[in-house]
Amino acid sequence: MLLQATGIHKSYGTEPILTNIYFQIQEKERIGLVGVNGAGKSTLMKILAGVLTPDSGEIHKPKDMVLGYLAQNSGLETQRSIWDEMMEVFRRLLDVEQSMRALEQKISEKAAAGEQDQYEALLQKYDEKAEYFRLHHGYEIEAKVRGLLHGMGFGDIPFDTPIHYLSGGQKTRLALCKLLLQEPDLLMLDEPTNYLDIDTLTWLEDYLRHYSGAILVVSHDRYFLDALVDTIYEIERHQAKRYTGNYSKYLELKQADYETALKQYEQQQGEIAKLEDFVRKNLARASTTKRAQSRRKALERMERLDRPGGELKKAHFTFEIEKMTGQEVLKVDQLGFGYTEGTLLFDNVTFALNRGEMVALVGPNGTGKSTLLHILTGQYVPTHGNVHWGSNVKLGYYDQEQEDLNLQNTILEELWSTYPHLDELTIRTVLGNFLFSGDDVLKRIKDLSGGEKARVCLAKLMLLRANVLILDEPTNHLDLFSKEILESALMDYEGTVLFISHDRYFLNKMAERVVELSSDGIQHFLGNYDDYMEKKRELSELEQPATDNPPHSADRTQETTNYEQSKQQKKEERIRQRKIEKLEEDISELEGIIANIENTLSDPDLAADYIKLQETNDQLETHKKQLEKLYEQWEALSS
Repeated sequence: MLLQATGIHKSYGTEPILTNIYFQIQEKERIGLVGVNGAGKSTLMKILAGVLTPDSGEIHKPKDMVLGYLAQNSGLETQRSIWDEMMEVFRRLLDVEQSMRALEQKISEKAAAGEQDQYEALLQKYDEKAEYFRLHHGYEIEAKVRGLLHGMGFGDIPFDTPIHYLSGGQKTRLALCKLLLQEPDLLMLDEPTNYLDIDTLTWLEDYLRHYSGAILVVSHDRYFLDALVDTIYEIERHQAKRYTGNYSKYLELKQADYETALKQYEQQQGEIAKLEDFVRKNLARASTTKRAQSRRKALERMERLDRPGGELKKAHFTFEIEKMTGQEVLKVDQLGFGYTEGTLLFDNVTFALNRGEMVALVGPNGTGKSTLLHILTGQYVPTHGNVHWGSNVKLGYYDQEQEDLNLQNTILEELWSTYPHLDELTIRTVLGNFLFSGDDVLKRIKDLSGGEKARVCLAKLMLLRANVLILDEPTNHLDLFSKEILESALMDYEGTVLFISHDRYFLNKMAERVVELSSDGIQHFLGNYDDYMEKKRELSELEQPATDNPPHSADRTQETTNYEQSKQQKKEERIRQRKIEKLEEDISELEGIIANIENTLSDPDLAADYIKLQETNDQLETHKKQLEKLYEQWEALSS
């Protein structure tokens, strides 16, 4: 056991954050900590790391256990260079190495002077230090530092660059590098995937998978959690629950737990109703009063179950369109852009979007993905090339920087100033769907968290009813549950979407086609993120020289036909999945209605009313027939 927390309580004022938390971490365990924004994940991390003190409860850990903690956005602040700051981790070993160099000089002097006794004493001392240096991997320090800096995306930055010249995101990445070099027994990371591009994320996952110590990580990156962790702790309603498995397994187990808890709740409610009915009818009768009193005592002793999931609010929204675009939505031809004359950020960018497509734009940080979106939305003018939008296009743009928000507005004013024709009730209803209710709508934009600002931006985008969405990192700042709701809304969207994302789970679920941007132009890949990575691996493995003979025109035609057929098949599959999900929702709702009617039929009062009983039976039969039809449709689509 590396760490154990028992009975942890923490409140801010009268507001409880964590209640009776039990938490344990074993050696080499990989744990993901999840929960909605504001659930208390970062608070718990700070308590476990000793940064915050709990109101009550205890934390136990071995005295010699080394704990390393990286808070959100905790960048390095120092006057040192990148290299010097990283090497400072190995100060003790570097001091040993320096003393070895000094001993070498003295040994040489004693040998020249013929002072054999002192020479041998110094030589023995040198051997001891050299053995210590070797056992603690002193000869590998520079290679380790260089490898880590390259893996974390600092390969193109001179290592003598002063750290105070770096951006906030680079400073945070560098703080993570330093912590990884320290190799603590327990590595605690709060949102370590922020500011990382996909290549760096992939490298970090592999590094952490082979890490020798235990890891506790807070992350909204579901792909990262699936690849790394073997245990999930969820913070919900101020309490923690442990699940064995990665993020996807946790979702399965949580759903199963919910269904079990709901069944137990409904069974108990049925039992309570019967007991209460018996007490009400028999308490006043002399012959049955004792039995009625016994049942009333049973009711009083009964530990009532809460209805599962009733307290947790989740956002709910859909993207609708006013009218359809034409089939050809966008054509980009030989586009190039540079911030300075004579230097291009990218060139030869050519691609097209067709109606209903869901296309991901990927590429390393700094290739100009966001710049390209700024050109498409008319914010920047290209250096050369053409952008042509099709007919009836109404464009909606989501900016990851959230620059279109007026920081001085309240949330209500922000939506109302954009849509002045809507009445207050409508605006408040929309904001309620995005979890802003009551006085929440009077909060200033400048006082909101990143996640709250993201929900305001999505609310504005939803009301626009655009038929083409350009999304720049739409899942940034959103918690795991909000991401899933956004995905669901986009899956049902009938328009066209072009999006940038570093969220590989989101890319996998949403993308039908991937376009990769580089300085030389665009490469096209059919399928989602995993398909894209597989194709990249295949191309890398082949590495065959280009042939002088161009492909036959018939081959090119067949490739085009196969591409269109595959694209249509993927589109049809997405539509089929949507229909299945809708049918499953309808089936669940109808089963609930049928269960309620069947409960009503057991009411003795209803049995006395023949006409009402017959009507209720007829309703039951009608609903059962409807349910049977829904099951038939579901089976047909699922087969």
